[in-house]
Amino acid sequence: MPLHREDRSLGTSVKSALDVAMTKADQVFTAETEGILDKVPPNYQPAVRVLAVDDESAACKLLSLILGPPAFQCTTASSGQEALATLQRQQFDAVISDLHMPGVSGMELLTEVRRLHPHMAFLVTTGVDDVDVGVRAMRCGADDYLVKPLQEGAVLASLESALHKRQLERQVENYRQHLEEMVAQRTGQLQGALQQIERSYEDTLQALGAAIDLRDNETAGHSQRVCRYSLEIARAMCWSDKRLESLARGAYLHDIGKLGIPDGILLKPGPLTVDERKLMQQHVQIGFEVVKDIPFLADAAEILLMHHEQYGGGGYPRGLKGEEILLGARIFAVADTLDAITSDRPYRRASSFESARETISQCSGTQFDPKVVDVFLRIPEEIWPTVATHQRQIAALSPKLRESSTTRRLGLGVIP
Repeated sequence: MPLHREDRSLGTSVKSALDVAMTKADQVFTAETEGILDKVPPNYQPAVRVLAVDDESAACKLLSLILGPPAFQCTTASSGQEALATLQRQQFDAVISDLHMPGVSGMELLTEVRRLHPHMAFLVTTGVDDVDVGVRAMRCGADDYLVKPLQEGAVLASLESALHKRQLERQVENYRQHLEEMVAQRTGQLQGALQQIERSYEDTLQALGAAIDLRDNETAGHSQRVCRYSLEIARAMCWSDKRLESLARGAYLHDIGKLGIPDGILLKPGPLTVDERKLMQQHVQIGFEVVKDIPFLADAAEILLMHHEQYGGGGYPRGLKGEEILLGARIFAVADTLDAITSDRPYRRASSFESARETISQCSGTQFDPKVVDVFLRIPEEIWPTVATHQRQIAALSPKLRESSTTRRLGLGVIP
């Protein structure tokens, strides 16, 4: 139904009146609020909330008078049970309790308050003849004891001291928690940084290994395979992860010294002369010098230096024998020969793993450590081609896929 002009005018007038009323209400509310805020002193402190507990009503009334507003807000309870119920409903800064009460005693109340509210101030009141009881209460967690009849000065001084003490305790606890959070945060950051450094180490090792393979293309993949063969033997000897890590790095980089050997010797298709062989043998010393001063490769450096030593003493560069040779290098010697026999070379085709096992067994005690050979021979023969195939599959992956493959990281890229 359409509105008449008078109706529309009335509606407009009502709306205008409401707007005016709302504006005035806002002004009144704002003025009153500002007036209240103006009355609040800049150094305003909320009242200290105290629970006074005593089965004598006169004692409760006295504490209510001493601890009156505005500095205090005192609530009373006539028994320990009532005090516990009140503590569940309300929050308090301090409790002042008589020790001798029927039912829940002051000492029992103290024990429960300390359990539920460890930072709440707690004062006990006792008669002149019960000072020893008050001292015992302090040993159980009370902040102080007051001797009846209560004196206003003593109550206020003792309460102020207890509140200050508990405030300091809360500050220390808050600082401890904050410190723990900071330590946890810094620890997380440090772990992240260490992981990043470890990834950088692994990238460096991968790059060095790639450089070795590019330099000596005929033996490409050799370093990765002997690394994994060495780890397989060492795991069978129950080596720890830390020792495995050092062995892996040494085995992986054992030929890095060949980067310092001239191409004419390194890539010579025919047999080497005596002088050329002496020069080629220098690669172990060159490799050792390259890595010995790199902190995360220092443990692996000795493997680089000793990996051509022989158990019977016929190796180089120092002609060491027996246990003079590092155990990691003795393990590597078996793994290196295993790969050499089972890999293609320009001058011969690869032999079988069975043939490699026979050769290694025959050289036990002369070229190889008999104990290492025994462990090697106890490992099922089918393990070795499986390890070799697995390594070739990993080597064929892109760096990104190698990083996400389901293989184990052990401080050296990906290790099965």
